[in-house]
Amino acid sequence: MASANLPQLSRFQIETLVRESLRRQVGGRQVVKSGAPNPLVVNSSARHCHLTQEAVEILFGKGHTLTPMKWLYQEGQYAAEESVTLIGPRSRVISNLRILGPCRDLNQVELAYTDAISLGFKIPVRNSGNIAGTPGCMLMGPAGFLEMEEGVIRAAPHVHMAPEDAEYYGVENKSFMKLRIKGDLGMTFDRIFVRVDPSFKLEVHIDTDEANACGFGPDVPCELVK
Repeated sequence: MASANLPQLSRFQIETLVRESLRRQVGGRQVVKSGAPNPLVVNSSARHCHLTQEAVEILFGKGHTLTPMKWLYQEGQYAAEESVTLIGPRSRVISNLRILGPCRDLNQVELAYTDAISLGFKIPVRNSGNIAGTPGCMLMGPAGFLEMEEGVIRAAPHVHMAPEDAEYYGVENKSFMKLRIKGDLGMTFDRIFVRVDPSFKLEVHIDTDEANACGFGPDVPCELVK
């Protein structure tokens, strides 16, 4: 029979394929218009990494710079054409881990909880940049390997906003808000970390596990409240 010639997939590969399928179904952007100064955008963020320029050159070769593939909602941010392979503590891998640019001053990998379980990580929920004491990993690129001693996190749900948005909602930088997801399941995230900067557009980031859990999608109503 023809099926006898098909490659056998491991449980890890099957789990990865299922998560990718769910991510594509759940993904997309929810835009909520209200009386606020700016429309609320809620995005589900897939796993990705941020790298320093030094790390990029280790992985892709001396002098290599990231190439923008898709511009993101926040000004100047993009998904790069470049991706890497992440090697976890059980020697399990995630291939095509997307790099987000531009380069930063530290190396950081952001995974969903199910990614971490499959790879053998025990990762904390952290705000971006707060990587002290977090697990490390190995990244592999076409030109070399990068061993990260720390920097693997599950990103805390957060909202980017400009000062006029913060004034409207009555919140301050580094405070917390709530995000109400309506729809069939109905769920409230009680600790949405607030980041305020004049360059920011109003946008909430949750990860794929959180989006799947609340049935988030482009047609699901959302509300940001103090």
